[in-house]
Amino acid sequence: MTTITLFHGSPHEEVTPAFGLGNDKHDYGRGFYLTESVGLAKEWAVCRPDESNGWVHRYELDLEDLRILDFQQHNVLAWLAELMKHRSAADSKRYRMLAAKFIEAYGIDTSGYDVIKGWRANASYFYIAKEFVRDNVDVDILEELLSLGGLGIQYCIKSEVAYSRLQEVESDLTAVSYDEFNEKYNRRDIEARANMRRLIDSDANKVTNVFSTLL
Repeated sequence: MTTITLFHGSPHEEVTPAFGLGNDKHDYGRGFYLTESVGLAKEWAVCRPDESNGWVHRYELDLEDLRILDFQQHNVLAWLAELMKHRSAADSKRYRMLAAKFIEAYGIDTSGYDVIKGWRANASYFYIAKEFVRDNVDVDILEELLSLGGLGIQYCIKSEVAYSRLQEVESDLTAVSYDEFNEKYNRRDIEARANMRRLIDSDANKVTNVFSTLL
């Protein structure tokens, strides 16, 4: 079976995925982002501070013959390098110089893929990236840190072929309450950051095999 069900959380009742749209500064660049978790999609639909309700759109994606890059099957450094291509974890000259070297050393050429799958760099995950580039996190605990944020896995539709395989189930549109699910989103982030901080401050974090030593 090659078809999977995915959900897209949005503040908009009407959504039209189209090749070429999206924001270059999102985690994996321009594309259409979805998740297998309807609960996370509900949280992501109302994660903005404007207090407006949101919507969850259900889609079916036919994966047959699609080229899929799954960052969970690669070293976590490859995922961090991909984030650095699109989002800045610091404003310093040091970071800009080291990030370019890091991307060259650990980045993956994603241009040939139809779909990218991997962690979503929401506030808690991006917190990890920022701590890492400040040399505050040892590579040995990166995977465990990522696991503390919950099931934040997303799919990014990248190619025209992938868009053509994505079909919305229009009969299954779900309204999302801001009051209920924004609170869940914020609580998940607060708990994740607290757990991450405990691990970073623990003896498991040797702070020897860090960002600047990898280059």
